[in-house]
Amino acid sequence: MLQRIKPIAALGAGLIFAAGFSLGVFVYASVAKTTFDVPTGVISWDDARVVEGDWGEMRIFGEGETYGTTQNLAAAAVVKPGMAVHPAHRHAEEEYLVLAKGSGMWRLNGKEFPAKEGDVLYVEPWAMHGLLNTGDEPLTFFVFKWNSKGVPAVPEPEGDHGR
Repeated sequence: MLQRIKPIAALGAGLIFAAGFSLGVFVYASVAKTTFDVPTGVISWDDARVVEGDWGEMRIFGEGETYGTTQNLAAAAVVKPGMAVHPAHRHAEEEYLVLAKGSGMWRLNGKEFPAKEGDVLYVEPWAMHGLLNTGDEPLTFFVFKWNSKGVPAVPEPEGDHGR
């Protein structure tokens, strides 16, 4: 009896592996594409798409889909003194902010602390965050924001809007 169970168990494991492998190939094939919203290449400051506001300007170097990400954004903002691109906010994407020039105030999960040149802020999904230029000169920061393909989006927490 034990001799019959071993081959059946091995066959079952083999079928599960084959089904999983096939599903993986199917999922890969269904998302695989040869072109993406963000192509390989160098985008100069002058060639970036410019979005202007009362607060300053944002240069968008790339946004959309890449091989491993969706809702991708790579941009730089030049923010006037006393201004912010927008109030503190939150979203499902992960994000890095790199303060390249100037000084200001980070806002993170209901707390404020000084922002200075060279700072890098990582923001997990749904964390409340923002950056205010408190200096006398324009503040420049770079932002990289994305959702990863194949990873379910983190659901918005209930009743945690000011975190």
